[in-house]
Amino acid sequence: MATRPTWQGHLRLSLVSCPVALYTATSRGGEVHFNMLSKATHNRIRMIPTDPETGPVERSEIVKGYEIEKGRYVVVTGEELENVRLETTRTLDIERFVDDGDIDRLYWNDPYFLAPDGDMAAEAFAVIREAMRKAGKVALGRLVMHQRERLMALEAHDKGIVAYTLRNRSEVRQADDIFGAIKAVKPSPQMIEIAAKIIDQLEGPFDPTQFNDRYEDALRALIKEKQKGHTVEAPEEPREAEVIDLMDALKRSLGQSGGERRKPAASAAKKPVARRKAPAKKRA
Repeated sequence: MATRPTWQGHLRLSLVSCPVALYTATSRGGEVHFNMLSKATHNRIRMIPTDPETGPVERSEIVKGYEIEKGRYVVVTGEELENVRLETTRTLDIERFVDDGDIDRLYWNDPYFLAPDGDMAAEAFAVIREAMRKAGKVALGRLVMHQRERLMALEAHDKGIVAYTLRNRSEVRQADDIFGAIKAVKPSPQMIEIAAKIIDQLEGPFDPTQFNDRYEDALRALIKEKQKGHTVEAPEEPREAEVIDLMDALKRSLGQSGGERRKPAASAAKKPVARRKAPAKKRA
C-alpha cells in the first residue's frame, strides 16, 4: 500500500520552487495496544457520550466549549472556527538559514520526509537540497498543516530532505523552573577525570538495532504465552542499587567492561516466566 502524504505543496528557495510531498517519518505500528473488553463476554466496550445529568447524548447534539473558569464555558460553533482558520498555504518558503546548534533540542519535535512530488520536480529539488547540504545549515520555513501553522526545520538527508516541526515558544517550559532548585555542588577533579575515562570506554557508534523497547518485548512474550494457554508468573524483582561510596563506585566502574555494566540493566525487564497449566484431574 502506497504511503499517503501528510501535506502537498511547493518548496521555494527565493525564485526556485518545485512541487513536494511531506510524509511522516515515524510509525507506532509496532506498539502493543490493548482494547477494553467486558470481563464477562469479552466483547469490545463502546464509549457512549454521556451528560452526567440527562444521560446519553447524540453526537449531533455535542458542541465545542472552552473552559474559562471551573464549570463555566464559552461555546464556539463550527462556523466561528472556520472564520478564524488560517488559509491553507501550499508553499513552504525557506525564510532563513541557521546553525543546528542554535536551535535548542527542546524545540525539535516530529520528523517528516520531504520528497519531490513527481519526476519533473526532481532537478529543482536536487538543486535546493545540495545547496542546503553545501551551506551546512538548517533551513527554516512555515506551513499550515492540520489547521495549525507550523515552523519547520529542514536539512538535507540522503537523496531527500528531513523536515522537523519545531515547538512553539509557549510549549517549552523554562529549564530554570526545574534546574534552579538543584544544589550547587563542585565535584572533585579526580572524580570527574575517572568519570571521563568511563565515558571513553563506553564510546561507540549509534546503532538503533541495539536499543529495543524491552517492555514491548515482554508484552509480546506475555501475549504469546497466554495464547498457548500458559499461566504467567511475575519475574524476580531486581535488587535496588546499594548506596556506596561515590569514589569507590567510580573506580569499580572504571575496571568493568561496557558489557558487564549493561548486564544488570538488561535484567530489569525480564521476560515473563511461563508455566504450563496442570492437567485437569480425572473424575472417579
